[in-house]
Amino acid sequence: MKLATTAIDATPATETTGRAKRSPSASLRALASRLILGIALMMVITTSVGCFLPIYSARPERRVQQLLYTSENLRAMVDEWERFWQLDAPSHLTPIRTHGGVL
Repeated sequence: MKLATTAIDATPATETTGRAKRSPSASLRALASRLILGIALMMVITTSVGCFLPIYSARPERRVQQLLYTSENLRAMVDEWERFWQLDAPSHLTPIRTHGGVL
């Protein structure tokens, strides 16, 4: 029994340089994927800017002032949230429950 030594894949090569030609849609798809990957990478980098660039000043006096302003803004944000959901309004319910029906 003899084994055949011919090539199984008999498709001709597309180029002599060894690289296959891309169709226009494939190159456009590759460009779009690179663009999406680049945008995603930029978004990841810009969300962590505080790690590379300090948010607060290096001078202790100025940093304390900035931290106080930040904490006041956060406190005001909670007040705005309660005002939006009307949690800061007084309750008009009576503290003693009364029966409204005939006894």
